[in-house]
Amino acid sequence: MESEDLAISRAEEIKVQANEAFKVHKFAQAIDLYTQAIELSGQNAVYWANRAFAHTKLEEYGSAIQDASKAIEIDPKYSKGYYRRGAAYLAMGKFKEALKDFQQVKKISPNDPDATKKLKECEKAVMKLKFEEAIALPHSERRSIAESIDFRSIDVESQYSGAIIEGDCVTLDFIKKMIEDFKNQKCLHKRYAFQIVLQTRDMLRDLPSLVDINVPDGKHFTVCGDVHGQFYDLLNIFELNGLPSEENPYLFNGDFVDRGSFSLEVILTLFAFKCMCPSAMYLSRGNHESKSMNKIYGFEGEVRSKLNETFVELFAEVFCCLPLSHVINQKVFIVHGGLFSVDGVKLSDIRAIDRFCEPPEEGLMCELLWSDPQPFPGRGPSKRGVGLSFGGDVTKKFLQENNLDLVVRSHEVKDEGYEIEHDGKLITVFSAPNYCDQMGNKGAFIRFEAPELKPNIVTFSAVPHPDVKPMAYANNFLRMFQ
Repeated sequence: MESEDLAISRAEEIKVQANEAFKVHKFAQAIDLYTQAIELSGQNAVYWANRAFAHTKLEEYGSAIQDASKAIEIDPKYSKGYYRRGAAYLAMGKFKEALKDFQQVKKISPNDPDATKKLKECEKAVMKLKFEEAIALPHSERRSIAESIDFRSIDVESQYSGAIIEGDCVTLDFIKKMIEDFKNQKCLHKRYAFQIVLQTRDMLRDLPSLVDINVPDGKHFTVCGDVHGQFYDLLNIFELNGLPSEENPYLFNGDFVDRGSFSLEVILTLFAFKCMCPSAMYLSRGNHESKSMNKIYGFEGEVRSKLNETFVELFAEVFCCLPLSHVINQKVFIVHGGLFSVDGVKLSDIRAIDRFCEPPEEGLMCELLWSDPQPFPGRGPSKRGVGLSFGGDVTKKFLQENNLDLVVRSHEVKDEGYEIEHDGKLITVFSAPNYCDQMGNKGAFIRFEAPELKPNIVTFSAVPHPDVKPMAYANNFLRMFQ
């Protein structure tokens, strides 16, 4: 009995340390400490719910749901368990499941004004979702929004003083002027925004789902990870490594938008460089280039605020045209998320994916966008609740079967901006420093020089930006849980 009391007392001490780590945004450390507390006293619902909250902060929503469910199992009257699980469901866009949990919170705490407010917001979100589902046309009947837009017929007001595209060609001078305007928080005229997005769509549609990139001997190529609407950090990459050009080409590996509140500026800048010189800018789809993510994490609200509803639909359509992966010189495989739940996937299988759709919840396309590496062999469930975790043996086999040397992927925030795993055969690169203005991480990019293609990793810190908070345009309801 005495040893049990000691274990409970020690667990409480560790929980206090975990709470302190959480307060200073050291979420991975907090998870480790909550885990130690759980190992000492596994029937304490608070530890499970607290660990669920830390998982949510690291976007590990699958693990958060598991932990919160365990808290509920231990104590079915513990409202925080339902609250944490509801927040994780919400972050995954599972509004109906979230609603059930918030109804339970309200039932347990009927006089809690916070619970009442969140329940009302959740009910509104579910009603809106049901309405959108009811009016949605079947896929076969949907017409392209892009084909209904004639940007040339849009007048530019005489008082407009921003960047102007002369004729059909996006030039470097135009892009430099547009970037200066964006730095001063001025908007691009919608005529030119339409022109950039529509021209980019035409180029992306013609590409295969896996794009081969040839880097000649003596030349270099730069790969960047998630930018997540951090426009001023994107400009810092160009400051450090040069503007994109035929001689200085880039690949941005997905998750250009969402969370950061300058996502429109980021995507228009990347698309404009693609228009200026297609071989200067390669773009790969991330899991955030999707309607469901953009609805929750800010891009949809930002586009509606800075441009209009037509652009919301247009970006959704263009994101479905983005390729899913790239291969440099038949040796370096680059993808946003990761590898697959089955062995034997060939590059030809990836090329054959019909990608012109919203990302499905399973299958090769889903796994390319969502999966993460794990430190131990084999495969396991995803901490995110979508895709899977895959070990070094899976990476090694995929590379061998496809005669490749290296996997480069993004998708996960890393303290140093990058991480090398799986015996050096897999590199994660993440290019949004101090992610969401709170994670304190560095950003990174990778320069490859042909013919060796040895990865040269450059790290950098966050730069100041105007006082517009991350998620400023996000779904009101989700902002309550940040």
